[in-house]
Amino acid sequence: MNEKAINGRLFNRVGAWLLTGLTAVIAIFWTIPVVWALVASFRPMSEPMKIGDVWFGSALTFANYERAWSLAPFGQYYINTIVIVVTILAVQLVTIVLGGFAFANYRFAGKKWIFFFILLQMMIPATALLAPNFATIRILGLYNTRLAIAIPYFGSAFGVFLMRQAFMDVPRDLVDAGTMDGCSWWQLIWHIYLPPSFPSLIAFSLSSITWHWNEFLWPLVITNSDAARPLTAGLVRFTQLGEIGAQWPLLSAATLIVIIPLLIIFLIFQRHFVESFLHTGIK
Repeated sequence: MNEKAINGRLFNRVGAWLLTGLTAVIAIFWTIPVVWALVASFRPMSEPMKIGDVWFGSALTFANYERAWSLAPFGQYYINTIVIVVTILAVQLVTIVLGGFAFANYRFAGKKWIFFFILLQMMIPATALLAPNFATIRILGLYNTRLAIAIPYFGSAFGVFLMRQAFMDVPRDLVDAGTMDGCSWWQLIWHIYLPPSFPSLIAFSLSSITWHWNEFLWPLVITNSDAARPLTAGLVRFTQLGEIGAQWPLLSAATLIVIIPLLIIFLIFQRHFVESFLHTGIK
C-alpha cells in the first residue's frame, strides 16, 4: 500500500473521529436541560433551588410528581392532547396525499405557481397568523374547543411537498399501466402511489405528532378552561403557584409528566424514526 493511500485512510479516520466527537458534544448539550429537569423534579420542595444547585437535594422524593398530578387534571389533558393530535394527523394524511397526488400526477395551468405559494406558507411565522385565526374561530363559534385547536393545522405545506416528492419517484410507466388497466384516481393512489411512499408517510406522521404534542402558544390563546386545553397549555398553571415565581421542582415534575410519553415512544421507535427520514431523502 503506497503512502498516499495510507495518508488518505488516516485522514478519513481522523475526520470520522472528529465528526463523532462533535456529535457527542452536541448530544450532551441537548440533554443538559432534560437532565436538569430530572434532577430538579426529585428535590424536596423545602429546599429551594439557588444558583449553583445542579444536583439532587438532601433526599430523593416523588412528592413533586404526586403533587403535580393532584394540582392539575392530567387525565383530561392527556385525553385532549391525544384527540387533538390524532384528529390533526388523520385529516392531514388525507389532504397531503391528495395534494401531493395532484401536483405529481396532473398537469394544469398555474401548477408551478400554486405549488410555489403553498411552499411560501412555510415561511410565514405562526405568530403572524394568531390574530386572523383567532377571529375566524370566534366567528365559527368554536372558541375553547378541541376542534378549534386542530382546524388551522388540517393542511400542511410541508406534507404536500413531502408527498409530491415521494410520488414523483414512482415510475411513470407503472402509473400509465394502471391507467390503461382502468384504475380510477383513488385506485392509482391506493395501489400504485402509496405503497412505495409509505416511509414518507411515517416520517411525516412522526413529525406531526411531535410538533402538535408540543404545541403551546395557539392552544393557550384559543382556550380558557381545562375542558379543551392540552398538556402543554395546562403547564401554565404551574408557573403561577409561587408568590415569587415558579416552583421549579414542581414545574419540572409536571414538565416530565408531559414529555415522558413522547420520550418513551421515541426510544421504542427511534430506529424506524431514523429509517423513515432516510427513505424520504431528508438529511
